[in-house]
Amino acid sequence: MTEYYAEILWNRGQDEIYTDNKYSRAHQWKFNDDITVAATASPHIVPAPYSVAENVDPEQAFVASLSSCHMLFFLDLCAKKSIIIDHYQDNAVGIMDKNQEGRIAMTKVILRPKVTFSGDNIPTLEEQEILHDKAHHFCFIANSVKSEVVTEIIS
Repeated sequence: MTEYYAEILWNRGQDEIYTDNKYSRAHQWKFNDDITVAATASPHIVPAPYSVAENVDPEQAFVASLSSCHMLFFLDLCAKKSIIIDHYQDNAVGIMDKNQEGRIAMTKVILRPKVTFSGDNIPTLEEQEILHDKAHHFCFIANSVKSEVVTEIIS
């Protein structure tokens, strides 16, 4: 068993009443005691000025977490097969909708990896699909969620 930690910090502003629901949702995510990420409620859910469009929201972090986990396993699988990757970019998209229970949830995440390979061992599209499928099944985050996760390879 391995444990992972995140510290979430929020403070009420001096001039905020709070009980009137007019308070800032800006907060920080702190990792490893020295990495801080500016976070907020999604501006799609809580309008400005109570959210901060420049900050990362939990829904974006969810999508990024799935994409990052998938990428790391894909890179590992390719390295083990002597497939050289020069660049990996994923413009992932998360879709919020009502789930089967009628509750709002992140119901689908679409990963759109665009990978630049080099060297003599460049995988075919079919081989890439197999590698992405394996990466998906190895991904701890994907194994932890109910959302549908789809990979659309961009060439």
